[in-house]
Amino acid sequence: MASNQHRPKPRLSLRSNTTVPYGSMSSEQPESEAPSVQITPISQRRSYIAVAVLCYINLLNYMDRYTIAGVLISIQKYFKISDSTSGLLQTVFIFSFMLLAPVFGYLGDRYDRKLLMIVGLIVWIVTTLGSSFVKETHFWILVLTRALVGTGEASYSTIAPTIIGDLFTGNQRTLMISFFYIFIPVGSGLGYIMGATIANATGDWRWALRFSPALGGLGLLLLVFLIPNPPRGASDAQGGATLESTSYKEDVKYLLKNRSFVWSSLGVTAMAFVTGALAFWTPSFLSRAQVKLGLRLPCNQEPCNPLDSYIFGGITVVTGVVGVFLGTYISKKLRDRFPNADPLICAFGMLSSSPCFFIAIILAGTSIPATYTFIAIGELLLSLNWALLADILLYVVVPTRRATAEALQIMVCHLLGDAGSPYLIGAISDALRKYKPDSPTPSWEFYRLQYSFLLCPFIGILGGLFFLTTSLYIKEDRKSAELLTSGQAPAPPETSTESL
Repeated sequence: MASNQHRPKPRLSLRSNTTVPYGSMSSEQPESEAPSVQITPISQRRSYIAVAVLCYINLLNYMDRYTIAGVLISIQKYFKISDSTSGLLQTVFIFSFMLLAPVFGYLGDRYDRKLLMIVGLIVWIVTTLGSSFVKETHFWILVLTRALVGTGEASYSTIAPTIIGDLFTGNQRTLMISFFYIFIPVGSGLGYIMGATIANATGDWRWALRFSPALGGLGLLLLVFLIPNPPRGASDAQGGATLESTSYKEDVKYLLKNRSFVWSSLGVTAMAFVTGALAFWTPSFLSRAQVKLGLRLPCNQEPCNPLDSYIFGGITVVTGVVGVFLGTYISKKLRDRFPNADPLICAFGMLSSSPCFFIAIILAGTSIPATYTFIAIGELLLSLNWALLADILLYVVVPTRRATAEALQIMVCHLLGDAGSPYLIGAISDALRKYKPDSPTPSWEFYRLQYSFLLCPFIGILGGLFFLTTSLYIKEDRKSAELLTSGQAPAPPETSTESL
């Protein structure tokens, strides 16, 4: 029998064919043959600078994503397209984003993450700028370029959170993730505002699409020179077991067994459905409501009235900033006493925002101020979730599988969420037109979009139930990930020829 004194130092292997949940401890390699990896620590100052750069690029991503929504009325007039065709612009963008996210997730867990983000950002800049030169007879080219924009964003959105996860740990990581995700609502809101402002100032909506790529050039330089490329799991292992990359099939098996990941991903999907539909259609919906109430005339010539994009964008920015920090603060206060606090906060955000959106949709035909009030309350409650969702994924998934987890979550939430919801709302609105085909009055134009919108609050309630289910498993799954990362998981029984 081999002496225990010469037993090799265990290293972490994440193979799914073991008896230990999500991984096992392997000791196949003698310590003398194990590769020695020297990890150069990244200074705190450089880590903070890296987060600032990643936040800046995230801001630009979401500004570009919702610039189209900010000038949607002008685009509809320019190309003479219906509601369902308009919704297709967002659907093709999200669809390409969704399909390529798993590819970049696989690459991000195995190859140079910084290089992947650089390539993705270059593709985003080129295609976004190119989409602004489309002629009115070539709408299909605009659709194609918007799809290619999703290709560029897929690399960045999948990989950037994992880099933050490897620079920080604990409450500090939660705070940095909060800063990163706060630029989702801020960027979205500024997308409406800047898009409408530039289109109104120039008289041409296409100039709105040229603003973000100009700022993207600066982001590319900052990414190249200021972003480090930390080792995967650098902030979690702290001298524990060595983390090994495994096959994509093994990674997927691991994630499908992780109940917190599965149920939270379903919750994120419902949230994406609601936010995708509301973000794309709300300015147009409120514009139709004001035409129906006689507060303004229909838009028959560019540039269309940008007021609703300004107001909705401003609401999105303010409620997003307050909501993200409020959600993070509540989580920090409750997490030590209640290990399942994060998914419960997310459930509260979904279940309480849904009635607010329902009331806002109903009141839009009678009172615009009341509608804006309930939209603001609903967005505030929904924004409690942004940072917590990312943090849940980071602490229930081991570091070498986080990019894959991000990618799969992105794919699922977009496939069943905001890839289809803008188009679906537009398609329902167009389908309702047949009930009054000879009556394209402002009232009916408003009501058919209002009836379509009523689907969103019910999907929001379903998402809240998914997060409640996540809360049942979060403690166990987080503990399992921590044990595997630190190398404290129990080893399976060894079988050695020397002991037989």
